[in-house]
Amino acid sequence: MSDNPIVQYVGFKVTSLVREYTFSVREATGAREFILNIANEAFVSHRARYQDAPAICALRLNAELAAHANHPHESHFAITVSELDSYRQSHGPRPAGRPYARKPQEDF
Repeated sequence: MSDNPIVQYVGFKVTSLVREYTFSVREATGAREFILNIANEAFVSHRARYQDAPAICALRLNAELAAHANHPHESHFAITVSELDSYRQSHGPRPAGRPYARKPQEDF
């Protein structure tokens, strides 16, 4: 097995205040479990989309793994509002193109 850990999304659990996203991180020394939380309010207020939540959590987990040489001291993390906003800005809808616009004239 290589030095790079294998990060696998396991699933989520809904509680009264947050959605808990569980990830398994496997490497040569064994497997560890990490839980990342996103507040339910973030989904209600449209700061996050349900289908984007695992990707948002995976980005944060990979950042924590990279910052701590694959061994963060904690196993529970909370996704912040600024992380949600950053994800939404970088993965937002693309400007609509004009599919029937005139093509530029080429001079041959």
